[in-house]
Amino acid sequence: MRVGSKGRYAVTAVIFLAQQDKRMPMPLADIASLHEISLSYLEQLFAKLRRAGLVKSVRGPGGGYMLSRTADKILVSDIIAAVEVPTTRERKSASKSANDGSETVALWEALGNQVFGFLSSISVADVCERRIEPAGQSDLQVAARRAAAS
Repeated sequence: MRVGSKGRYAVTAVIFLAQQDKRMPMPLADIASLHEISLSYLEQLFAKLRRAGLVKSVRGPGGGYMLSRTADKILVSDIIAAVEVPTTRERKSASKSANDGSETVALWEALGNQVFGFLSSISVADVCERRIEPAGQSDLQVAARRAAAS
């Protein structure tokens, strides 16, 4: 799994939607200006997110987009998968066997699987509620940060 700019922008926008008033749709123009993302680019991403069932649109005055389900039911991997299209190289390498003479094919496929597994374990709610621990912290640092937060 490759996470490019489409995936990053889509995750940013969905997280922003999750943090807003759940009863009020958010116009894409507002999201675009607040996060300095091109409106036309955001429209393309949200069309894909809507087709994937992650967001729903509300037409008319006061319209915009809302999450289609609660933030704890949307995984970051769902968002990435909805907007990122595998490159030709990724599609070809996925169809090859690891014994085709390229010693690194299996390595990159394994890395992609690890990334996908990690993103599949994180919900939008986890991100909004800052339940993701940065890598490389000792247990003591994590405990101190949790104690400070309570």
